[in-house]
Amino acid sequence: MAKTVRVYVTLKKGVLDPQGSAVGRALRTLGYGEVQGVRLGKYIEVELADGESAADGRKRLDEMCRRLLANTVIEDYRFEDAPAAKP
Repeated sequence: MAKTVRVYVTLKKGVLDPQGSAVGRALRTLGYGEVQGVRLGKYIEVELADGESAADGRKRLDEMCRRLLANTVIEDYRFEDAPAAKP
C-alpha cells in the first residue's frame, strides 16, 4: 500500500510575495478588514511506494524537494505523513 506525504512549500521570510499582497488587498476590499497580511505557498501530495525504511524515505523526499519541488533560494519546505485513510 502506498504512503501519502504532504509537502508544504512557502516563501522564505523577507521574500516579497506580490500575489499574497494582491489577495490580502482583495480580502480587505471585500470587507475583511481584520486581514493584516497574506502569504501564498504550494501544497503537494506525493504518493510513495512501500519498501524503503522511514529514514531512507525522508532522505529521498528531502532530495525531491531540493531538486524540483521547491526553489531553495527563495522557498522553505517541510513535509509530513498524511493521515491514513479511514476505511
